[in-house]
Amino acid sequence: MPKSKKKIFDYKKDRAWVENVYIVTQLGLTMAGCIGFCFFVGLYLDKWLGTKGVFITIFIVLGVVGGANVVYRQILEITEQKDSRIDSNNGDA
Repeated sequence: MPKSKKKIFDYKKDRAWVENVYIVTQLGLTMAGCIGFCFFVGLYLDKWLGTKGVFITIFIVLGVVGGANVVYRQILEITEQKDSRIDSNNGDA
C-alpha cells in the first residue's frame, strides 16, 4: 500500500503566518540595514578625521532613530492597508 503524502506546507492554510513572518523579517532587516549603514559611515569618518569612536557613536544613534522612524512608517502603512481591506470587505456585504 502506498503511503499518503502529507503536505509539509500548505500556503492557503498558512498564508497569515507566512505574511506575518515576512513583515517581521522586513522590519528587522530595515532596522539592521539603517544601523549598519550608519555604523560604516561613522567608521569611515572616524578613520578619515582621526577621531576615536565619536562619529561611530553619533551615527549609530542616528541609525537607530532613523531606522525606528522608517519601521514605524512601515507599520502604519501595513495597518492602513489591512484596515482598508477590512472596510472594503464589509462594504460588499
